[in-house]
Amino acid sequence: MSGLLALLDDVAGIAKVAAASVDDVAAQAAKAGVKAAGAVIDDAAVTPKYVHGFAPARELPIIWKIARGSIRNKLLILLPAALLLSNFAPWLIAPLLMLGGAYLCFEGAEKVYHVLVPHDTSHVFKEDKPGDPLHLEEEKAAGAIKTDFILSAEIMTIILAAIPESGFWMEAATLAVAGIGITVAVYGSVALIVKADDVGLFLAQNGRLGVTRALGRGLVRGMPGFMHLLTVVGTAAMLWVGGSIVIHGMEVLGFGWLGHHIHDLAYAAGHAVSESWAGAVEWITKAALDGVFGLALGFVLIPLATRLIAPLWRMLTGKGGAAKGH
Repeated sequence: MSGLLALLDDVAGIAKVAAASVDDVAAQAAKAGVKAAGAVIDDAAVTPKYVHGFAPARELPIIWKIARGSIRNKLLILLPAALLLSNFAPWLIAPLLMLGGAYLCFEGAEKVYHVLVPHDTSHVFKEDKPGDPLHLEEEKAAGAIKTDFILSAEIMTIILAAIPESGFWMEAATLAVAGIGITVAVYGSVALIVKADDVGLFLAQNGRLGVTRALGRGLVRGMPGFMHLLTVVGTAAMLWVGGSIVIHGMEVLGFGWLGHHIHDLAYAAGHAVSESWAGAVEWITKAALDGVFGLALGFVLIPLATRLIAPLWRMLTGKGGAAKGH
């Protein structure tokens, strides 16, 4: 009997340790996911365009197809690659993060440039030609999954860098939980965004109460503005997160002067207001300065990417036209 009680006590102890590990994984995944905010918002802002023009009945199946591809990207390709980096080449994480941060800055700055200097993009974006809807759907989904791979690589690298030093399996579990959680959040949000106008139209036409019909009309009218707001927030988040990643990477590589100056300015701004507002003002100032740096870096990268890297890539791949995921 005493042996059985001892065994049960051991099992209970193991269960407590396992539960604590699950809690640690969930907490680390949540904290790491917040660090990837810029790429996550960009992912949510970009994806709805891939279902534009399809019948409403096909929108959710296409989003589900893209979400499955995103999970495959994260778990079967990017997670093993991240673990190999962490265990065999950790020195590469900071440069890769800086590369991903620079890409975010480029993407954000390019969107700002398109607003400030409207120009013809017909040589970059080609209109979809009429054809077999099934083939077009497969093509759109494949394009979205390729775009997702780039954003997922950024997200997984950011998450990896945000995980405290831990064992192999803890890192693997945290990456998997964070990757799946982010995918569910992103594509669940995309599904809600894409179907919101359909729900609004249904309520406007079939609602029994005046308030229900008014809500439906509000959804239909409000979605274009909401999509514009999402694009603006996504662009700002890209510049902020991209700039902060590059600045932090510079600090890791021994070039910390810019990061120190931004920290000092943010600290001074925070302590120039009342104590109750100090933390918020300090955070906002640092985020704004990181974003300004990200925008400046992105503007520098635009001619480099369009006049050097893109032509070189076309020459190497033999593709005559430029293609962009965003």
